[in-house]
Amino acid sequence: MKRLVYRKAKRKRQKPVTRVKMKITKGDMVQVVSGNEKGKRGRVLRTHPKTGRITIEGVNIVKRHRAATGTTEGGIMEMPAPIHHSNAMLIDPKTDEPTRVRRRKDKDGTIERIAVKSGGSIPRNR
Repeated sequence: MKRLVYRKAKRKRQKPVTRVKMKITKGDMVQVVSGNEKGKRGRVLRTHPKTGRITIEGVNIVKRHRAATGTTEGGIMEMPAPIHHSNAMLIDPKTDEPTRVRRRKDKDGTIERIAVKSGGSIPRNR
């Protein structure tokens, strides 16, 4: 009598995560251009390249109910939640207004961000 052999079921492989190419990085000053928080300005605290979202200081504040742990107190905490990167525009340092961004490659190979309105470069704040 032949023994019964259990074969592994074929797993469905997940698609590889495609990262969203964003021109906004951590530390940039941005202005929200659409949504409930329209017109607010703030510094980018964190970028989420897998989802294409950014967390801005003082924008999209949500309340979280946290339980107390050994090191932290519990209670209702307010924290910024991420918004989509297309709802924010970089602030041009020359004119202090929101602007679209272009990219230019220098001769040494570094990529520089250029403000479309004024033509000035936008430095990376790290």
